[in-house]
Amino acid sequence: MLTAILMILGGVLLLVGSVMFIVNAFKVSVAWGLGVLFLAPVGLVFLVKNWRESKMSFLLSLGGAALVVVGALLGHPVPTQ
Repeated sequence: MLTAILMILGGVLLLVGSVMFIVNAFKVSVAWGLGVLFLAPVGLVFLVKNWRESKMSFLLSLGGAALVVVGALLGHPVPTQ
């Protein structure tokens, strides 16, 4: 049960952080928004160039990913022989 809660909460945080990141990119310009939406390397460049605007969305996504990984690791114990 705990693993499901962690993974669902992590997925929601990932989704919210990603949407915030895309919205921030579109706030800067339409070109940045389309680049972030369709090309992954552009997202990294945008993150570095606009760190102040993108910090919160990046940290939300990072926290969500950490929760998903922790939930996955807690949910699947390694079998012993």
